[in-house]
Amino acid sequence: MDILLAWLHAPWPWYVAGPLIGSLVPLTLWIGNRSFGISSNLRHLCAIAQPESIRVDFFRYNWREHRWGLVFSAGVVLGGFLAGIVFANPQPVALSVAALTMFSHWNVPIDGGFLPPILFDFNWISVFVMFSGGVLVGFGTRYASGCTSGHAITGLSTLQRQSVLAVVGIFTGGLLSAHFVTPHLFTLLD
Repeated sequence: MDILLAWLHAPWPWYVAGPLIGSLVPLTLWIGNRSFGISSNLRHLCAIAQPESIRVDFFRYNWREHRWGLVFSAGVVLGGFLAGIVFANPQPVALSVAALTMFSHWNVPIDGGFLPPILFDFNWISVFVMFSGGVLVGFGTRYASGCTSGHAITGLSTLQRQSVLAVVGIFTGGLLSAHFVTPHLFTLLD
C-alpha cells in the first residue's frame, strides 16, 4: 500500500501522462463521436438551470443529448479533488533557484507558499482581479468557440485549422501575460 501511495504522490513523467491524455481523443471519437473539452458543459449547465419563465434561445436545446459531457466534467472535478486533497503530496514543492529568482524580480510574495496573499486573500483587489480574469477567459472561450483543452487536445489531433489558430492565440496571450503583465502586477497591487 505504501508503494502505491508513493507512486500516486509522485508526479507522473511526461511520457506517461502525455500518452494517457492523448489516448482520450481516439477513445472519445471512437465511442460515440464525441470531442474532448470542458467549456461547452457550462452552456449545458445554464440550459439545465434556466427557468421556464425566462427562455433564452441560446440555451433552448436538448441538453440531455450531452449528458456524457456533464459526467466527464464531474469526473474532472472529482479527479482534481482526489489529486489535490486525498492523494496530495505532503512534501513542499521544491522550486529551482532560477524560479525563486524570477519570482523575486517580479515582486511575487512567496513567503510560506505559492499563493500571493494580495490575490488570494479576500479583499476588493482579489475579487476584482479574479472577476476580471474570469470575464476575459469566458469571453475568449466563447470567441474561440472552445477552451484550451478542447482546441489543444481534440482540435489539433483532428487537424482543425480553427484549433491551430486558437492554440497559437492562447499560448501567445499566455506568454505575453507572463512576461509583460505578471512582472508589473504585484508592483501595482502593493
